[in-house]
Amino acid sequence: MKSPSSRRNFLFASLSLPAAGVAAVGRREISALPALASAASPSLSYRTLGRTGLKVTTVGFGCMITSDPTVIARALDMGINYFDTARGYQQGNNERMVGGVIKGHRDKIVLSSKSQATTRAQAEEHLETSLKELGTDHLDIWYMHARDSADRITDECLEAWQAAKKAGKVRFIGVSTHNPNAIADRVLSAGIFDVVLSTYNFTVGTNNDATYKRFRDAGIGLVAMKVMAPAAGSRGRGGEPPRPAGPPEKFLASLKWVLRNEMISTTVPSMTDIDQLEINFRAMSERFGPADEKVLARLNEEIRPLYCRMCYQCAGQCPKGVPVADTLRYLSYLDFYGQYTLAREHFQSLPEQVQSIRCSDCSACAVHCPNGVHVRERLIRAQNWLA
Repeated sequence: MKSPSSRRNFLFASLSLPAAGVAAVGRREISALPALASAASPSLSYRTLGRTGLKVTTVGFGCMITSDPTVIARALDMGINYFDTARGYQQGNNERMVGGVIKGHRDKIVLSSKSQATTRAQAEEHLETSLKELGTDHLDIWYMHARDSADRITDECLEAWQAAKKAGKVRFIGVSTHNPNAIADRVLSAGIFDVVLSTYNFTVGTNNDATYKRFRDAGIGLVAMKVMAPAAGSRGRGGEPPRPAGPPEKFLASLKWVLRNEMISTTVPSMTDIDQLEINFRAMSERFGPADEKVLARLNEEIRPLYCRMCYQCAGQCPKGVPVADTLRYLSYLDFYGQYTLAREHFQSLPEQVQSIRCSDCSACAVHCPNGVHVRERLIRAQNWLA
């Protein structure tokens, strides 16, 4: 039986080969790609992003795992106008790559970035670096990144973001979260937030809709992330590496499911190649229908034991203190995005005492998932591959 270390090495090798293939596909000459101007071609759709008044395409571009700039260039050509990055993506290289592509197009797009800064000084440093790397004098939206509990939205951060807006370096203030229900009261009482970026996909369902309605009623614009994480990439079990992604219908159905909710102004699906981009583009002009519903019903049952719905009902259940939802989300970067490095970076950001826990040492798991996720099996997988 292979050791966890050898399995990790095998996984890294297996992921690096498809990545080269993806880059090759993405580097096709843009001029050689099929035109989208015919009457039968997909078309753009727009919604207004809350009280910002910004008109954004309902399918935006999540740049987090994109490494091929021609994919972003193609999206610009197609008319997509919302682009999302962050200071920490790809160790800062993502902003630099995005900045190179959007040069000459800045006035035509809505550009957002994010910072996980916890102090004013750090926030100011992150913002200045983001502006420099992106080649712009302002961000349309600057998000407080990954705020999954109210105490992560500190008064010091509120002051930093407000100061940036007052200085004209940021037009609108946002917050990104995987747990909108936990931060809703804080976001609404702060009174400074214009946009919320939050997890929303068919597996989450309507669990957060009441909170989203509170945001919308307050004039806050909504951007959806993780819109098709359950469909994106491959799904590994046990000691297996991830398997190749299936047919494109599941990607299209997942994105169309999100877009049918008119509370959501735009979405930021990750796209690594032009084929993915063109599939996602279609979602703006196709309605979610019975065939899509069947695709997602099958997919939902297939991933039920594997994919965390981020309901956070497991919070505090582990007597050893494992942050279950967070750990399973990091594992999803591996199993549903095929991003080993991203998954490992996030896992290794956990406290050392948490990283050292091995769920295989427990004879039974105290955590019970109401959605049917095999928690112990998934946590062991995360620890074997990512620790």
